[in-house]
Amino acid sequence: MCHAAAYQSGARTHRRGPAPRARGEAPQPDPRATGISSARSGRAHASRRSLGLRNRGVAVASEREGAPLRRLVGALCALALLTFLGAFGYVEIEGASFPDALYFTVITLTTVGYGETFPLSPAGRWYTMALLLFGVGLAFYTVVAAAAFLLEGQLRDLLGRRSMERSIGALHDHVVVCGFGRLGRAVAQLLEEARKPFLVVEFDAERQAECEAQGYLCLRGSALEERTLEHAGIARACAVVAATASDADNVFIALSAHEMNPRVQVHARAETQIGVRRLRQAGATQVVSPHQLGGQRIANAIVRPAVVEFLELTTPGAGEEVDLEEVRLGAGSGLVGATLDSLPALGVRVSVVAIKGEDTTLRLNPGARDALRGGDRVIVVGDRENLARLAELARGAEGQGPRAG
Repeated sequence: MCHAAAYQSGARTHRRGPAPRARGEAPQPDPRATGISSARSGRAHASRRSLGLRNRGVAVASEREGAPLRRLVGALCALALLTFLGAFGYVEIEGASFPDALYFTVITLTTVGYGETFPLSPAGRWYTMALLLFGVGLAFYTVVAAAAFLLEGQLRDLLGRRSMERSIGALHDHVVVCGFGRLGRAVAQLLEEARKPFLVVEFDAERQAECEAQGYLCLRGSALEERTLEHAGIARACAVVAATASDADNVFIALSAHEMNPRVQVHARAETQIGVRRLRQAGATQVVSPHQLGGQRIANAIVRPAVVEFLELTTPGAGEEVDLEEVRLGAGSGLVGATLDSLPALGVRVSVVAIKGEDTTLRLNPGARDALRGGDRVIVVGDRENLARLAELARGAEGQGPRAG
């Protein structure tokens, strides 16, 4: 009985922890730690594999798009080379001058048939026949390549890309929107309404066409590639929106953006709580979870409907009569030095909710005797007419008014 108890105690001890190892025996790895490490390695490998496949897809798509242009350029180069070689052949065989030989070669390849510029020897006639066999076929291939280049819209796309590159080069203090999904569309629409310059980076051809159809500036490529971000002017941008559906991609975009422009603000989308944590660790300025945000709004609409109705004012331009706006006072604004209780005398009837100074924190519910200073960001509630009047008074040397409306 004592032996049975001792056996059961030893079994419990064995289940509670690893068995003691003999002296000199190598330590065995913990199966749980090994499993966690394998899972992490698997996820990292899958992420790298996904990135590699996506980049390979970009390269394949770019190669297919440039195929007609490459065929046309190759055909033209081959035709020019054959023309000059044919002219040098007549110089060597017939002793003709180079201008005459070049002219005769051109009329031979184009089958114009104006007659012989100089008499041909038997060797010259055999040379002309060989030149015709190769040259006419090459000229026909060049015409076909040119037709394909024009019919497939490559010329229009080439001119459009050059125009887009000039537009991108002129961007400054703009927003780079990575991804034109549902979230990216909403961001682009609001930026367009606010007249804030922005550029969309999209890999999918259909989404790119939809983006261009709406009149937005769109760059075809993967935001995971540094050269794409460089082409988008990331060094001159003020903000980057990582709006893809993958947390891993958004983390990679945030890290790349901060590395290429440490001053840029990164606003990222997160699908999971782990994604929220990783994006904050990557230095994202703002992390938004659309599902969590939508759930909170629905729950608040059920529990606190009046509060939600008031919060709808936070969407600029959404209110029919009243809006919540942000106004920045320029250095030369006529409102600099004015107190809040003096605004009605200036023809501005708004409610000041908060003031954010350049070197101060956000002040909620400021006092009536608080004075406005240049560079202050004033958050106000009012109707469109009074907000427009406030925008006119707020404009100064920097010329910035409300962000919408």
